Amino acid sequence: MPAQSPPGEGQPVIGSFGDPEIFRTLDLALRIGELLLSSGAGAADVRAQMDNVAYACGLRGYSVDVTFTELAMSHQSTPEQPALIQIRNVRHREVDYEDLTLVDHLVRDLVVGRIDRDQAATRLNRIVSSGHARPKWAVTLGLGAMGGGVGLVLGGDLVVVLIAFIAVVGVDLLQRRMTRNRIPTFYQQVAGGLLATLLAVGVDAVGLPVARSTVITAGIILLLAGVSFLGAIQDALTGFPLTAGARILEAIIATAGVIGGVSGGLQLARVVGLPLGTLDPGVITYGDVALMGLGGAITAAAYAYSSYAPYRALLPVAVIGAAAVLVYRLMFDRGFGVAWASGVAALVVGLVSFSVAGRARVPALVVVTAAIVPLLPGLSIYRGLALLSDGGSTGLLAMVTAAAIAIALSSGVILGEYIAQPLKREARKLETRLAGPRLVGPLTARASSPTRRRRSRRTSP
Repeated sequence: MPAQSPPGEGQPVIGSFGDPEIFRTLDLALRIGELLLSSGAGAADVRAQMDNVAYACGLRGYSVDVTFTELAMSHQSTPEQPALIQIRNVRHREVDYEDLTLVDHLVRDLVVGRIDRDQAATRLNRIVSSGHARPKWAVTLGLGAMGGGVGLVLGGDLVVVLIAFIAVVGVDLLQRRMTRNRIPTFYQQVAGGLLATLLAVGVDAVGLPVARSTVITAGIILLLAGVSFLGAIQDALTGFPLTAGARILEAIIATAGVIGGVSGGLQLARVVGLPLGTLDPGVITYGDVALMGLGGAITAAAYAYSSYAPYRALLPVAVIGAAAVLVYRLMFDRGFGVAWASGVAALVVGLVSFSVAGRARVPALVVVTAAIVPLLPGLSIYRGLALLSDGGSTGLLAMVTAAAIAIALSSGVILGEYIAQPLKREARKLETRLAGPRLVGPLTARASSPTRRRRSRRTSP
């Protein structure tokens, strides 16, 4: 198949029922959508890029449907013919920014006509079948560094940083082993919370002068599912309530598993005669501002590294992560509440990340998600659920606060993307049609104009 021209510039249109070209185009778009969704992209981004792929390959008169576990595309050539429907299930989910970046480049090349559909399918096969150049032990050490960075953000000293490093490494090794045995995620979360708590019990038993709540909080940071709330709120704000609800439910269940593990560890400590006493779950303490900024940089860069982000993106991610923490601390010290401070910090992340991601040649989602991690979005959810499990009005208030923080972080990032995208050079032609925030894939007239989409479908053969 010859290389495609940019959308709307005379590319061949396919549309005859039973034409094998339709099957190949739908299959390519579905496979790309599956990889994007399983790698952490939002439903709006997935649908837009599937739309871009199909349109660039010359297909008209189609529709795209995205849910949390299933992708579907349908095509009807004429009203007299039955619709052709293809469905693809999304089961495997792993944050993989290397594959996300490669697919992002693939879609861009296809849209501008540098490659045709068959070449795109070949590249996609290579992406899916290739392993990672980064070994698993390096990823585990990267996650340990992320735990140490969180220790700095929480105001911990060198001992806390070291303990957090050991705890996160241990939790990651434990989860890898349980994953190989196909144990469900909920039980992995329980086991991780139990391990982190028992480590805190051991630290307390040897008499190390560290805050026990901080040790547990830093140890379970890998398990906290708050990062997924970014995608959930994005889906809710961009018209995908069912997918948003599924993401939120998944995050809450995963966080409940952590609470069960921590609670079990505390009960076990009491039974063996090593009680930790009263703990303040998910407590956040603030130390030196410079150390918090350093911790934010380490946390963001280490998370991006452990998620297989390209090396060229690590330094920008570190700088933005540090800036996010410092903006949050500045706003908090000026008397703004936690939610407003989080929202403003996320707004800065969204404003800066779009341009930085373009220079680093990675999707904005890579920069945004990694830079949000130092703001500990999952910690507020954990604290709210933990206090709610103890009963009383304190838990209910904590859950309301947690929801406000999650919404502030997600909506702040998305608002930043709304403002930043029309300022980018390729988006200036579309500034009168402000697009929904694209965290993955190219911003094209096809993806940003529902009116044009509907008109092209009405005029398709």
